[in-house]
Amino acid sequence: MSKKAMGVDIGGTGIKGAVVNTKKGELRSERLRVETPEGGEPEEIAEAVRGLLQDLDAPPERSVGICFPAVVQHGRTMSAANVSDRWIGLDADTLFSDVLGRHAHLINDADAAGEAEVKFGAGKGKKGLIIMTTLGTGIGSAIFYNGKLVPNSELGHIDIGGVVDFETHAAYSAMEREGLSFAQWAERLQVFYSTLENLLVPDLFIVGGGISKQHEHFLPLLNLKTEIVPAKLRNAAGIIGAAALANVNT
Repeated sequence: MSKKAMGVDIGGTGIKGAVVNTKKGELRSERLRVETPEGGEPEEIAEAVRGLLQDLDAPPERSVGICFPAVVQHGRTMSAANVSDRWIGLDADTLFSDVLGRHAHLINDADAAGEAEVKFGAGKGKKGLIIMTTLGTGIGSAIFYNGKLVPNSELGHIDIGGVVDFETHAAYSAMEREGLSFAQWAERLQVFYSTLENLLVPDLFIVGGGISKQHEHFLPLLNLKTEIVPAKLRNAAGIIGAAALANVNT
């Protein structure tokens, strides 16, 4: 198995990619970005990724891991967020492999970030049940047991106390939208993480997303039995995790 693979992170507005050393969990090239095509159609996004890989001068034998904001089951995208509904049920692994002319493997974006953190970041060397959450527009999640991914957990969508899709109440976007202080937001996060703690009894929570850079303002306000720590790999986590899983699934 090659030590290098390509990692691509597809979002609603931008597509980022880099060459990754999958043994060390490090970017081995500049991280490039292109705009996500308006409308988010599958063929147009695949072509945008092809152009990105050309700009990265990626050898054709290199596999590519692609993280995507959707439930991904056996290479099929089963949902769609901020992209065309044509992604729902699409055999995306085959689409990207055909367009890119190389092995391509798709994974949910939160699962990819979690994979990077567990292998190379805040969860490295940790055993037991680890839950990675990403706080942003919504709340992404990834579950690992002894380093093995349990895919497509979607814990941000659980209902708590009559609030349907609790991420609408506790994501960072809710804090921004409602003008909450960190202390007010932490009260909502307390409910969310306490619920996960009671249901799943994890050994570690890892908190990612852009706001995790300001973790000192809200993580110390949480009162949990479970250790909770900020993610380490920041914006590179999705790219690194996707590339690592591409090599595993080659």
